[in-house]
Amino acid sequence: MEGIPHPKTVEEVFNDFKGRRAGLIKALTSDVEKFYQQCDPEKENLCLYGLPNETWEVNLPVEEVPPELPEPALGINFARNGMLEKDWLSLVAVHSDSWLLSVSFYFGARFGFGKNERKRLFQMINDFPTVFEIVTGAAKQAKEQLSAQNNSSKSNYGGRMQPREAQPKVVKMSAPKDEDGSGEEEDEEEEEEENEQGATLCGACGDNYASDEFWICCDICERWFHGKCVKITPAKAEHIKQYKCPSCGSKRARV
Repeated sequence: MEGIPHPKTVEEVFNDFKGRRAGLIKALTSDVEKFYQQCDPEKENLCLYGLPNETWEVNLPVEEVPPELPEPALGINFARNGMLEKDWLSLVAVHSDSWLLSVSFYFGARFGFGKNERKRLFQMINDFPTVFEIVTGAAKQAKEQLSAQNNSSKSNYGGRMQPREAQPKVVKMSAPKDEDGSGEEEDEEEEEEENEQGATLCGACGDNYASDEFWICCDICERWFHGKCVKITPAKAEHIKQYKCPSCGSKRARV
């Protein structure tokens, strides 16, 4: 139907998925009035297609049997006037998610993806909210809940939310604190910079925050770390009254 070469690698299939997904989301959100009008119940069986170039189209199913690619849900236009608009859009979104997965794994099967390739493809796809979650607002709610959980987790795992003036000051290992207090202002500026970076990057490996990984905050320098990077599990963190990262712990041992 589209007259373009089929993707043959995991990355190409994933890019194809992203393009089709973006087109479907446009049809069901920003272009919803146009989409609604094109789904006339008086017409024959219609399908919603997401295209790799991030566009969409409402069209009749292909006449070729079996089709070159898996086909979307047939006859979406017939249910349009028999449901509330939001329920109808949600139904189309669910079927669109199913179709996106079927197309991606059709390519995987056709071009001989092995177990590891299929697993990697699914993990890449699964990092994105579904079309249904976008259309119904569930993705936004999940993001807000995750943000609230991240804020509360600081008090649960060794990173208590103390007033800034009550928090211990940080002295970098490369610049030991002078007894007369000289250089304190510079240390405070460096601490603030570290805290800003620690909010999103692991202090050990430098990778970004990931919602499916356990993190712990150092009570001394306030930097965040992957639990796996500092060998701390959630169960172990429950018994830690004051967590010191490896850097802060070794520094204090030498003082």
